Parts: sequence; C-alpha cells; structure tokens
Amino acid sequence: MSYAIQESDTGILRSEGVSEDDIKHCVRVAEKSLEIAHRTGADLDMELVARGALFHDLGKARTHEIEHGKIGAETGKKLGLPEPVTAIMEKHIRGGLTKEEAEELGLPVKDYTLCSLEERIIIYADRLVDIITDGIVDIQGDESEAERRFEEILREYPKYGKNEKTLYRYLGYHREIQGLMRKSRNQNV
Repeated sequence: MSYAIQESDTGILRSEGVSEDDIKHCVRVAEKSLEIAHRTGADLDMELVARGALFHDLGKARTHEIEHGKIGAETGKKLGLPEPVTAIMEKHIRGGLTKEEAEELGLPVKDYTLCSLEERIIIYADRLVDIITDGIVDIQGDESEAERRFEEILREYPKYGKNEKTLYRYLGYHREIQGLMRKSRNQNV
C-alpha cells in the first residue's frame, strides 16, 4: 500500500509553531521512511510510517532539548493524533530508551523501547537524514552511501551514536532493516 504525505499534516506542524527548517527535516524523514519501508518488502502500515515520521519532532515547536519527544507526544494527544503516532513521537529519543536511561536523562521513568518495525524504520531514517543533511557523505543524487557507511559514520561521529547503548541500538536497527532489504531484493530477482 502506498501513502502520500498530507498537506493537512504539514499544516498542523506549521500551526503548532514548528520552524520551517524542522518541517523540512520532518518531511525528509517521512519520505526516507516510506522509501525504506517499501524497500524492506515487509507488510507495514505505511500511514503510520509516514505520519509517525512527519510528526516525530512536533515537540521542537517548544524545545530542541531531550524532552521534545515527551512534549510532542502530549501536544499530539491534544490534537487528536492516533496513539501509535504519539507513541513514536515520545519514544524516538535516542532510538528508544530503557527505563534506566530515561531516569538518567530526567525523563518520565518508563520503557521507551521501539516495538514495531515501523518505529525502527522511522528512527533509522531520522539518523540517515541527519547524516545526509549534515553533509557527512557526498551524495550527489545517491543517498545510498549513508546506508553503506552507516556503521562507520556512527562510530566515527559521536553526535550520531550518542553513547554506547544508543550506538548499539542504532546499529541493530541498521542491520535488521538492511537484512530485510537484502531478502526483499533477492526474492525479486
């Protein structure tokens, strides 16, 4: 199933005060998430992939600090966004925190682990878009270098891996999703 990003959703981001740069980032993450989701060949909720990615940084209308996920999810609930979308907004910080990590960071103590493939694809796409946008790879129309060099980049640039726990979470998502893409390509040959 295909899904297109809705102008009404980008309108919500604007009306809530999300900056144009952050909206551009959210749209790129949604587009990249949909692209990756299609390439996995998995049976996924494409609307959840698109909307979860598009709204993941809604909280940046209020702050760019670590609590933007929590604030975004609260705002999303008030706006009537579906619970699976607001869950992505809340859990996307550092790729899905454990209770212990949340406590260390001063967030509400609970498990933020990413449970669905849709959630993991969005987090993976978010990291890839950051790498591409920051110019870490020379893409010249081909963004695949970010995927090929993902592990190397996360290890070389601490800003993307954050810390050891987060780094290994991201590497796990990368390996899982790349494995699904390889399997899908092999089945279509």
